[in-house]
Amino acid sequence: MTLGTAESPKSVREAGRALTSLGYDATLRLPRTEKAQHRRLANGAFIRDSSRGGLGRLTVRNGTSGDAVVTLTRGTRTAFSVYIRKGSDTTIRSVNSGSYTVYFTTGEDWNSRKSSFTRECSFEKFDDKANFRTVQVSGGTQYTVLTFTLNKVIGGNATTSEVPPGEFPS
Repeated sequence: MTLGTAESPKSVREAGRALTSLGYDATLRLPRTEKAQHRRLANGAFIRDSSRGGLGRLTVRNGTSGDAVVTLTRGTRTAFSVYIRKGSDTTIRSVNSGSYTVYFTTGEDWNSRKSSFTRECSFEKFDDKANFRTVQVSGGTQYTVLTFTLNKVIGGNATTSEVPPGEFPS
């Protein structure tokens, strides 16, 4: 039997017993496996929120096949990370003025303790910075309102690059 073709741990154990009955040493210990979980956060839940207080506004639309976490960083510091369920969108208010790198990860089964998805993970970032600016103008205040769509859209103007998992901001 080829282990890669086994349909379950039970079939591997049965093959081991058959080999043992023929006089072969077929000692095999299988790792314990956990049942797949489907943990999710509420749409728009902040995972990290350490630097907001401005007037900027960011809407994120998640048309991907998995849930997503969008993280904005300024330099090496994470400003905030927010959870967006697949097929949903959320708006983040109070974004400070500044230039941000926008990262996003998509996947299934959010492990809050590890702050990561456990299955079907991808890690990307938008190639262009998100620039938020608040200025006083005659008659009031002008501030940046941006919308990012995580899936490819016809007529879209943003490009993304893959990010190695170890370089994704936490």
